[in-house]
Amino acid sequence: MEIAFYSAGAIALAAAALAVSRLHAVHALLYMVVALLAVAVCFFTLGAPFVAALQVIIYAGAIMVLFVFVIMMLTLGEADTVRERQWLRPGMWLGPALLALVLLLELVYALALTPEALRADTAVAPAAVGAILFGPYLIGVELAALLLLAGLVAAYHLARRDEGT
Repeated sequence: MEIAFYSAGAIALAAAALAVSRLHAVHALLYMVVALLAVAVCFFTLGAPFVAALQVIIYAGAIMVLFVFVIMMLTLGEADTVRERQWLRPGMWLGPALLALVLLLELVYALALTPEALRADTAVAPAAVGAILFGPYLIGVELAALLLLAGLVAAYHLARRDEGT
């Protein structure tokens, strides 16, 4: 199990470094998704499958979709669509796809090695997480939602082009 944890950590570090060093936002976004998935595998190997599922659903899913939406809003012109087609050429997917394949193999290995980690008596119940999030941490959750909304509105206003000019 330690091998899966350390290799997922190495993939997370490599993908995060590649996400920071990419020139194009779409390339960086793909590597960031791989880094978030690697962190989810790390959580799973540490015995927290519910946190790993939340990591995949919230961060690798919803937040990355929001980032893609903002990138799409920022590139509205005709020249930008040609540039987007160059970003999404098949060769660009090779690096993130290989890293994600290694993560999938690690997850299969971790599932085969410790199926008891998926039992309900060892995991935190979703109702308990919801009670904590919407109990004492309600203000933090609401502030995070407002911050994401403010970022989306700011991206729209930055990308908006006036009709008269």
